[in-house]
Amino acid sequence: MKQLPKIAFICVHNSCRSQIAEALGKHFAADTFESYSAGTETKSQINQDAVRLMKQLYKIDMEQTQYSKLLSDIPPTDIVVTMGCNVQCPFLPCRHREDWALADPTGMDDTVFIKNISLIQNKILDLRKRILDGIL
Repeated sequence: MKQLPKIAFICVHNSCRSQIAEALGKHFAADTFESYSAGTETKSQINQDAVRLMKQLYKIDMEQTQYSKLLSDIPPTDIVVTMGCNVQCPFLPCRHREDWALADPTGMDDTVFIKNISLIQNKILDLRKRILDGIL
């Protein structure tokens, strides 16, 4: 059986956008790629608004399946997706890299969070399609 590509969703703190991307990657594309998230720093917990909304929207409890990880905590990856760090994004060796340029919704209201989650879902589905189509 062919090994699935490993995708790392990266941001500085690995507490919000990258965690959402990891969860949605596992939810929508586990048959196409392995999802990981990590950062150059960690937080003691995943963003609680993200946790609450992911439970509400998808019945996914990120606190049961994920935790804040450093780049060194994940396996070597084939594809790196940076979330839009607004600083120097962390570097990981890979065969393909792209930046999703997503604003951090931390501290914003639910409307902003839900829009961000929806954007991430669409990007996950697009990434899945590009892999299935042999583009990546």
